[in-house]
Amino acid sequence: MVETVAFFRPDDERAAEATQIMRELGAEPLSDPMLAVEPTGETPREDAAFTILTSKTGVELAADGGWEPSGEVVAIGSSTAEALESAGYPVDRLPEEFSSTGLVTELRAAVPGARVEVARSDHGSPVLTDGLNDAGAYVHETVLYRLVRPDGAGESAAVAAAGNLRGACFTSSLTVEHFLAAAAERGVRSEAIEGLNRAVVGAIGEPTRETAEASGIEVDVVPDIASFEALAAAVVDRL
Repeated sequence: MVETVAFFRPDDERAAEATQIMRELGAEPLSDPMLAVEPTGETPREDAAFTILTSKTGVELAADGGWEPSGEVVAIGSSTAEALESAGYPVDRLPEEFSSTGLVTELRAAVPGARVEVARSDHGSPVLTDGLNDAGAYVHETVLYRLVRPDGAGESAAVAAAGNLRGACFTSSLTVEHFLAAAAERGVRSEAIEGLNRAVVGAIGEPTRETAEASGIEVDVVPDIASFEALAAAVVDRL
C-alpha cells in the first residue's frame, strides 16, 4: 500500500521538488503549503563585517535587489549556501550545526566589536540576534520577507483528523504553528494532533521538534542533515 505523507513547503519549485522526492521514495505526496512569502522590498545593508543569510528565499530576494556584500558572507545551512553560490556570492562561513545556535558558536570568537547584518524573514529566532549581541557584536536585522499562512491551507489537517495520514514532514517551527492554526479553523485541532501521533512525524531540526512536542505532537524522526530530502527519506524509512 502506498503511504500518504504530507509536507508544507511554499507553493513554488520547492513544493514541486518535494513532490518528486516523495514519489521517488515510493510515498504518495500530499502538498499542503503552510507558508507564503511576502517580500518587504528591503535588502541587506552593505557595510557589515559579517552578513548572515538564513534561507534560499532571502538570498534570492537580496540578489534581486542588487545587494553587494562587504565582509564575510555566512550561510545557516547547505541550501542557503547553494543559493548564495548560484547567485554568484561567496560563502565564507558555514557552521557545522545548521541552526541559530550553531551560527552563534561559529561566530562568537570573531564578532566582538564587529557589525553583523542578519537578513531573514520576520519569524527569525531571537536566539541568533541575542547570542551575537551577547558575544559583543553590533547586530542589525533586516526583514527581507514576511511568512504568512496561505488561504485554504489545512487539507492535511483534515486528512490527519480522519486518520488517513501516514506521515508528515515539518520543515520549520512556523509550519507546525500554521498547521495547528489551520486545523483549529477547521474545528479539528485535537483530532489532527491525534492523527499525527498515529503517523510518523519528522522535524527538520531540534527547534522544529521542540515546537511540535510543546503542542502535543510526537516527533518520531529528526534527520542528521537539515534538508528536505533527508527529512523525507527518514520519514519514509520509518514507515
